[in-house]
Amino acid sequence: MADAPVSELTAAEPLVLPTRRSLIGTLEAGLGRLVEIPAAILVVAEIVVLFAGVVSRYVFHSPLIWSDELASILFLWLAMFGAAVAFRRGEHMRMTALVAKATPRSRAFLDLVAICAALAFLLLIAAPATEYAYEESYITTPALSLANSWRAAALPVGTGLMAVFALLRLIRFGDWRLVGTAALTVALLIGVFWLAQPLFKPLGNINLLIFFVGVAGLCVFAGVPIAFGFGLSIYGYLALTTRTPLMVLVGRMDEGMSHLILLSVPLFVFLGLLIEMTGMARAMVAFLASLLGHVRGGLHYVLVGAMYLVSGISGSKAADMAAVAPVLFPEMKERGAKPGDLVALLSATGAQTETIPPSLVLITIGSVTGVSISALFTGGLLPGVVLAITLSTLVWWRYRDEDLSHIKRASRAQIGKLLIIALPALALPFVIRAAVVEGVATATEVSTIGIVYAVLAGLLIYRKFDFKRLLPMLIETAALSGAILLIIGTATGMAWGLTQSGFSRSLATAMTGLPGGPPTFLAVSIVAFVILGSVLEGIPAIVLFGPLLFPIARAVGIHEVHYAMVVILAMGIGLFAPPFGVGYYAACAIGRVDPAEGVRPIWGYLLALMVGLIIVAAVPWISIGFL
Repeated sequence: MADAPVSELTAAEPLVLPTRRSLIGTLEAGLGRLVEIPAAILVVAEIVVLFAGVVSRYVFHSPLIWSDELASILFLWLAMFGAAVAFRRGEHMRMTALVAKATPRSRAFLDLVAICAALAFLLLIAAPATEYAYEESYITTPALSLANSWRAAALPVGTGLMAVFALLRLIRFGDWRLVGTAALTVALLIGVFWLAQPLFKPLGNINLLIFFVGVAGLCVFAGVPIAFGFGLSIYGYLALTTRTPLMVLVGRMDEGMSHLILLSVPLFVFLGLLIEMTGMARAMVAFLASLLGHVRGGLHYVLVGAMYLVSGISGSKAADMAAVAPVLFPEMKERGAKPGDLVALLSATGAQTETIPPSLVLITIGSVTGVSISALFTGGLLPGVVLAITLSTLVWWRYRDEDLSHIKRASRAQIGKLLIIALPALALPFVIRAAVVEGVATATEVSTIGIVYAVLAGLLIYRKFDFKRLLPMLIETAALSGAILLIIGTATGMAWGLTQSGFSRSLATAMTGLPGGPPTFLAVSIVAFVILGSVLEGIPAIVLFGPLLFPIARAVGIHEVHYAMVVILAMGIGLFAPPFGVGYYAACAIGRVDPAEGVRPIWGYLLALMVGLIIVAAVPWISIGFL
């Protein structure tokens, strides 16, 4: 599964009229295949290049000086091809909580507006992207001696491909009147802003509210994919209120998307898909169930523990939930658990495990704030345990009277057999962490060790490896990665705009001047990131506000790793809290449960998570005691 929630965060396919497969449909499918295959090949190439670098350096003591450079070049192409695949498949992250409540025709109109808005940004950015790629031709890479335009060309090519897919989707829609109305609506809005340009320049930093709150917020809540909503807001701000060359925006997007540490995003996503396909996740869950299945609420404890362990492998929340829920939910329902309570606990464990390495949010924080990835990986383990304890306490209270008279306790022989089967899977999180801590591989490279380990375990131990699923898994990896990285790119542009405007200095002054010192700052940060997590999702929120708030945390005397754990957990609570928490709807989709059934029981779990978060915030040792 991808890390984007399935029902409320991913783009909905417009209501296409039921017609025969047209020439346009054939053209779109053919072009899509021409993009998907190279995207899949690029994922494999990145795995091979990075793993070769680890083997060459650690085994043969002969580092490949060109491996990181080649990986960086391929990475930007992977990000843009992946973004194009995600666009064609309708998988760019978007907030549809409000759109879903509209009538079918109104929803179709808003879906078309989302496509037209994305197309507008792509057309506006096409010329600056081409200019940027040309300017990069004057720069030569140090190891491979290639013109940097070979890498930067990915930006205009990917932009062009997404624009073509947008046009093809509009043409395929069939209702030309509705398409024309949507296109005219977007064009009129852009025209109004363009004509109002003389009014913006005297407003100073009020423009930040107009564009970064007003425009971005309108786009997000109207269902425009988050990456393009961010892109339109920063493009409008720079074009209409400053004299900054728009090529600078493309450069900031490039900087945000091509940071080498982010290469671990697609690799960990692929690793998560591998552990599900090879049966490693099922083996872990079966072992835990044998230990606790006979205890009141036992399988609920297993769900909490299994999510903790699986999160230590995949780094992808949706992949974690998809690996665990299908194994546990049928048996839990047979024991009388209500579907609403199951999906509520599944959502809560998603928030609980946000800090478990190799969380993609941890990796993103390291990339945008400069905090040590190794320190974040170490610091993230105990906060997850604290929240697991608070959740388990509530489970104990809710299920203290559960009738288990019909449940047979597993024998020691059965437990031992399941332990032996699960050992290779249980060892993987520790292999990954040890490889980083012992210096065998960097945080970027360590995912390749996990991938090779999972492949060998699937082939030699579990004997469950479906080669037919590899290509779809690689394409899914590229699509999800492209969707995430494009958000990071446009959010980096917004963060740069905030910094250049002087807003960061004003924010720093205001936050450092809060009465009460560090406790007040932490309390304000918790409230802010719970709200941000419910609206933006973790990665965009971190890219936007991490570079601004982490230096302030340092200034008021809060350890960076401690602060990282607090804000990640706060965002996790927001992400999985209804009605706006988009992660909650992912859990509902994976558990095949109506979202309305889980709304009532989830509040108790969210309260337990908040108690755990307060404990983590109040006791810094939990986050930094083992650094």
